[in-house]
Amino acid sequence: MPTHEITAASAGTWTLGDMTVNRIGFGAMRLTGGAAFDSGGTPSDRDRVIGVLRRAVELGVNHIDTAAFYFSRLRSANELINRALAPYPDDLVIATKVGPGRDPSGDWLPLARPDQLRGQVEENLRQLGRDHLDVVNLRQHGLDSIAEHFGALAELRDAGLIRHLGISNVRPQHLAQAQAIAPVVCVQNAYGIDNRLSDKTLRTCGEQGVAFVPFYSIAGDGRDAGGVADSEAILAIARAHGATPAQVRIAWTLARGPHVLAIPGTGNPDHLVENVAAGALRLSADELASLD
Repeated sequence: MPTHEITAASAGTWTLGDMTVNRIGFGAMRLTGGAAFDSGGTPSDRDRVIGVLRRAVELGVNHIDTAAFYFSRLRSANELINRALAPYPDDLVIATKVGPGRDPSGDWLPLARPDQLRGQVEENLRQLGRDHLDVVNLRQHGLDSIAEHFGALAELRDAGLIRHLGISNVRPQHLAQAQAIAPVVCVQNAYGIDNRLSDKTLRTCGEQGVAFVPFYSIAGDGRDAGGVADSEAILAIARAHGATPAQVRIAWTLARGPHVLAIPGTGNPDHLVENVAAGALRLSADELASLD
């Protein structure tokens, strides 16, 4: 599909609390080079990825997803964002996440305790050069209840360090647990054509006006091992529109509801343009049915 002059506004907008964002955003996970969380991967080209970030904003991207634990041997996603975009545009929303942590060598640490979350929030503030964070997602793993952790973040919101709260990697009951404590503006879960486990959560978010932000939507959970194979249905739709399979996957994701926000990430300037252009790709009812 033609990509010239297509901006992130092509997919429409959604509101995160009191902040309006274009539904095509940008995920920073891949900026640091190598696999997503590989401290030993090949370092990214610093100037190239700084250029990608600046080009994303030029193309209308005003929602960037990041985390302090997105780093490799020589690169930190937050520090790259700071270097590329500070002083930040007034309409730029930077969402980060806390809960997981890595030591300086890159090894994963146990999920942070509630009393450790302030330190993680302050680490994101320091790396991004901000005095508050627009959105902080609690990324949980293995918790039956997120109430204590989410409550700790709600206190930081009340203290002015955080503007809005979200949750990530959650099961349906977690949304209700969080909303009993403070408003939730977004839910971030793995979701895509090949992974529908969060269908119920996506629908619940739509009913409640909460943004649903899928990750791993382009190539499934296997993206860092080379991704999953594209089905013939995806390939046929891509051919019909002169689009790439990745663009079809993004368009399918956006078609799941007006509250769905896409955050495809890349360190490749050409892929960035293609990802943003996918916001203008409209799939027919028959095409969507073939993908289902």
